Amino acid sequence: MKSRNGGNGAFAGTETYVATEDLTVAVNAAITLERPLLVKGEPGTGKSVLAEEIARSLNAPLLTWHIKSTTKAQQGLYEYDAVSRLRDSQLGDSRVSDIGHYIKRGKLWEAFAYKTRPVLLIDEIDKADIEFPNDLLLELDRMEFFVYETGETVKAAQRPIVIITSNNEKELPDAFLRRCFFHYIKFPDADTMARIVEVHYPGIKHRLVEEALKIFFDVRDVPGLRKKPSTSELLDWLKLLLSEDIGPENLRERDTRKLIPPLHGALLKNEQDVSLFEKLAFIARREGR
Repeated sequence: MKSRNGGNGAFAGTETYVATEDLTVAVNAAITLERPLLVKGEPGTGKSVLAEEIARSLNAPLLTWHIKSTTKAQQGLYEYDAVSRLRDSQLGDSRVSDIGHYIKRGKLWEAFAYKTRPVLLIDEIDKADIEFPNDLLLELDRMEFFVYETGETVKAAQRPIVIITSNNEKELPDAFLRRCFFHYIKFPDADTMARIVEVHYPGIKHRLVEEALKIFFDVRDVPGLRKKPSTSELLDWLKLLLSEDIGPENLRERDTRKLIPPLHGALLKNEQDVSLFEKLAFIARREGR
């Protein structure tokens, strides 16, 4: 896949990822400053995919650390399997003399070990405990950590490009924020969204995209909607429209009985939002009498 870095090591999006100017500025600023790039934005705006595209654009290795509510910062460094070592010692296994056999490297250690500069994605950091970001402050700042079991200090061979995503589920500590370059990915406007669609569906009919985007943004603007459809859901919906051969003329119909979009299950993801559209259709029919 071709990149668009122009051969100068700067990120400018790829053939499969439409990066706005402010996003490319943020990425390249974080790379220049050698600070983690903290990316926020609505779900489905391409935060996690950004790291993959940066790695592709710069021809760099990619490591991904998916964060869960139970994830601890130590797991990103290494884990010591004391239980296995105890069991092996009871069985007389000769490996117990080398404690390194029971050290499992975490994603940060793996990133530090690369001789070429890798991209490290720490995905959805806000899912973890509030202390999780603070527990990584020194490691991300100094790019080194100490392994107590072996007495060694692990240092990064090349400072990785660190991309951290957050869905704003909880506030991140100020001390952590000071060490990051921050960027909020705004939800794409209609023109940017049309470019994104063209990347995923080259040659798609302009009129179909135009009508689909009108409905898509109308749905997002409905007051009281619990979950607004995202970019990925729009792409799924368009795929279904193409598969079912639903043309722009079908989408253009504004019959109040068809207020809810065709194949709406790709856009509306809970019963409350479907019920909301059904109520709006009922009100529209009643007022249209």
